[in-house]
Amino acid sequence: MVGAQREPLPERIRMTFVAPTRDIRFVLKNVVGIDALAQTGAYEDLSDDIIDAVLTEAGRLATEVVAPLNPVGDQQGSVRQDDGGVKTPDGFKEAYRQIVDGGWGGVPFDPNYGGQGLPKVLGLAVQEFWTGANMAFSLCPLLSRGAIEAISAHGTEEQKATYLEKLISGEWTGTMNLTEPQAGSDVGALRSKAEKQADGTYKITGTKIFITWGEHDMTDNIIHLVLARLPDAPPGTRGISLFIVPKFLVNEDGSLGERNDVQCVSLEHKLGIHASPTCVMGFGENGGATGYLIGEENRGMACMFTMMNDARLGVGLEGVAIADRSYQQALEFAQERKQGKPVGRQHDEVDMLPIIEHPDVRRMLMTMKAHVEAARGIVYAATIAGDFAEAAGEDSAKAEARARLDLLTPVAKGWSTDMGVDMTSVGVQIHGGMGFVEETGAAQHFRDSRIAPIYEGTNGIQAIDLVTRKLPLDGGNVVRKFIAEIEELANEAKQSNDASLGVIGNNLSDAAEHLSAATEWLLENVKSAPNDALAGATPYLKLFGIVAGGFYLAKGAVAAQAQLQDGDANYLKTRIALARFFAENTLSTSAGLVAPCTRGAELLFALTPDQMAS
Repeated sequence: MVGAQREPLPERIRMTFVAPTRDIRFVLKNVVGIDALAQTGAYEDLSDDIIDAVLTEAGRLATEVVAPLNPVGDQQGSVRQDDGGVKTPDGFKEAYRQIVDGGWGGVPFDPNYGGQGLPKVLGLAVQEFWTGANMAFSLCPLLSRGAIEAISAHGTEEQKATYLEKLISGEWTGTMNLTEPQAGSDVGALRSKAEKQADGTYKITGTKIFITWGEHDMTDNIIHLVLARLPDAPPGTRGISLFIVPKFLVNEDGSLGERNDVQCVSLEHKLGIHASPTCVMGFGENGGATGYLIGEENRGMACMFTMMNDARLGVGLEGVAIADRSYQQALEFAQERKQGKPVGRQHDEVDMLPIIEHPDVRRMLMTMKAHVEAARGIVYAATIAGDFAEAAGEDSAKAEARARLDLLTPVAKGWSTDMGVDMTSVGVQIHGGMGFVEETGAAQHFRDSRIAPIYEGTNGIQAIDLVTRKLPLDGGNVVRKFIAEIEELANEAKQSNDASLGVIGNNLSDAAEHLSAATEWLLENVKSAPNDALAGATPYLKLFGIVAGGFYLAKGAVAAQAQLQDGDANYLKTRIALARFFAENTLSTSAGLVAPCTRGAELLFALTPDQMAS
């Protein structure tokens, strides 16, 4: 009919988000070993009751309060005011206040400064709820975590006393000020200056770009951590120092003093995460911002990486959370949208059925869900390795856990965020034409996800880090031990009487062989032929992520099979089915990635720049 209008999409589909408490609880208990962490005695308040309470209450707050603001934030965005302040979207301040009032920012931090002293992996679960509910909103507490980590590890006792309690409570928020217009990933090229003053403070001048939540109206103070260079500093990264530069100076009694010489110059207009104010920050517009040195002069990179490594796991989590949010919405839409009839049914037998009845839609949904669970396993395994490093009593155990964290961090960040982009794209596809229409909200998840592969060191940098720094750890024995664990689990699954576990084990065993072959080639060539190794770095990160994801899914499947008689059989069978689907449809692609990992760089330089432009 000419002029006919389609019916609007039901509001519940656009708003779809339920905190994945059951999935996270399963991963904590059955995949990454939070019970073993509790048995170390390092976290005296860690118990099943505490875990359930944290997941239940944080999940409720995310579902009921934070998630409904996601489309609001996308539509309104944050807006810079004439006075340089930034107004956040409607409801953001009130939602953030509930998080502060509930003490949610303090879950994984030191009780001496108001934290709850629980493991970081449980804090990660809380962060996943905020991120899945509203990624733009979640970036604010995520950046504060980095500031807390840096000050805790490198700050003086006075600095800790001044800043940690307010940051941990969430009354103040933190930022990282690293990037400059002429220095993106090349941090060593930064030009911001720091000049020491007679009173021991430093005057900071310069411009920083892409500063997430650099200015906002949700808290009274913002604590900027700023990289800058002293006048006599050596060139490159060896001459960088890190400084605390608060928006408002803090008096000796803890009250706020005068406004510091730091301001938001402008906001970026972005593809996604519109509610998150991405700021151009000016330091020293009126002579110089007051800063306080963290750690030693010219040792800022060590302090920065304390922030960066924590943030990389948080960004990897963004890939997991945004893909899960997209999956939930796509599933709801597929159950609601009626179109076509399944093959083999006569036209007079059924009316049109929901598209979830079609095999290709089922394939897309299973692909999304399996990849979410695979990546969740990697990110949580990396994070809990850091907890085990803190909890271990012996130096050798600490070193082993720390090495596992180091090995998995670039994979958790790189593979999980690439996955997030791929799966939110699949979510758009499931919606069909409606996915391309902003009304549904599916496009927002796709747009929001795209920044994560760029954040905190691009995924190309993660791949380089994996190949050049992490594979050679202990002469390659760190990665070999991880592959040996994969092979051991594969053999356990193959020996099971369960047919699905047998299939999972066979595919996992083959994939481990492929990963081992690529690993040994890279270890052999990374020093003698570095360009050849670097040419294979990104394919290798993808291969590693696929195999590691399959490994953690398989761990969950083995645990689920053992509990079938006594647990929730329907849910446990779901875990096994997801692991088998991933094994047969994704792990099976590992063979084809060995060649790109080991082919070398010759073809990459076969064309001159002029030829590439012709």
